[in-house]
Amino acid sequence: MKTKMMIAAVAAATLVSGAALAAGKGDNVMSKLKDGTYVVNTTTLASNVRGYHGATPLEVYIKKNKVVKVVALPNKETPNVFAKVKSGMLPKYAGKKTSAVSGVDGVTGATYSSKAVKANVEAAVKYYKAHK
Repeated sequence: MKTKMMIAAVAAATLVSGAALAAGKGDNVMSKLKDGTYVVNTTTLASNVRGYHGATPLEVYIKKNKVVKVVALPNKETPNVFAKVKSGMLPKYAGKKTSAVSGVDGVTGATYSSKAVKANVEAAVKYYKAHK
């Protein structure tokens, strides 16, 4: 009897959380700023995307189908290597149309981190297009 009640409770909680997400409530992946800019956080969206030392989450700011900026969130990449990505790659996304983000080149000497950043940005753009 307790097992059936627990299953029913879990099912009800799942339905409620699913309805909240469908209504745009409780979605911690994307938020909208007052100026109309969407911010997509890839921490859970692309948690399987790995750099050399682990996940490389980002916040991708998008407005009117253009990337405004990409901000790196805390990660475990080698600091001096990831600094190259932050200064040499992330700024290249600013002003790019969402349809052109795959054309940004990585940084020499930071291959794994660069590939992870590309995958995170592409996942963020895909999510934005599906949920804006």
